Amino acid sequence: MVDSWQRARRILEHAQIPPGRLAHLRPLTGGTYNTVEELRLTDGSRYVLKVAPDTPGLRYESRLLVAEAEFYRGAERAGVRAPRLVALDDASSVLLMTACPGDPWDGSLAEAEHACLRGELGRQVAALHRVTGTAFGYPSGALGPLAPGWGTAFGGMLEAVLDDARRFSARLPRSVDEIAGTLRAAYDTLDEVTVPALVHFDLWDGNILVERSADSVRIGGLIDGERMFWGDPLAEFVSLALLGDIRKDEAFLSGYREGGGHAEFDRPALLRLALYRAYLYLIMLVETVPRAMGEGDIRWREEAVAPELVAALDEIEEATS
Repeated sequence: MVDSWQRARRILEHAQIPPGRLAHLRPLTGGTYNTVEELRLTDGSRYVLKVAPDTPGLRYESRLLVAEAEFYRGAERAGVRAPRLVALDDASSVLLMTACPGDPWDGSLAEAEHACLRGELGRQVAALHRVTGTAFGYPSGALGPLAPGWGTAFGGMLEAVLDDARRFSARLPRSVDEIAGTLRAAYDTLDEVTVPALVHFDLWDGNILVERSADSVRIGGLIDGERMFWGDPLAEFVSLALLGDIRKDEAFLSGYREGGGHAEFDRPALLRLALYRAYLYLIMLVETVPRAMGEGDIRWREEAVAPELVAALDEIEEATS
């Protein structure tokens, strides 16, 4: 068993921070994949240490911390509130970052606070999307080198999760071959995307920290950027409206457009959005197997997520038939 204190001291030394300054370490809960710990130093500064598991996972999950480090570099370039990268030890699958203030977004916000924060979130996400890369795909190289075209990159991402579904014999609402055929019918819409933008792809409420003060609330940080890829900004809207419809989030879309983001929902955009919904919902269903989730979690995903996957597939079939 790895000693957490020894591991923390090693990454601090790797970051050229005297390891003797480590005063406190505690595990952080809420995640479902990595081991996450908070480090406090003798001067009161706070850091977060993340360790990737060594158990088999989905194909895209290889070297996830490399993608997360890339997200934090991009967020810093964009001036978006997010952890700042301190050190990455790729060989040991350990990432050290600064800690952000606040707690995960929850249902305790007043209506006016909620609308204000969704607008602020929209502006921050628009800033993220102004950060661009040189090519498309996962920067980790998990699915191969970055691709010159989005169609090639995202087609490969979909094929990878479908291969995972076969490999793990995942319980899906339709056969893998049937799903694959439906998705491929919409691939040509991907060629409309020509600029690889920074996409977090996991901005559900739990990864958005809200910082409260005596008289205000604000976004404290966007965290857990490990699913990040270079791609279509439209893909961001799936997790931002998880199991829902981003078009109903007027406050977010208003802030996003104010921040310079482009959010139009014509036929090709809606087809691409259906592809991105299908991708995320496939991940959520297939990952239950390698993560050995309990029957309760599996049942929730089959009851809540599987119907949304079917709805996305139905939209594609109707639009492409």
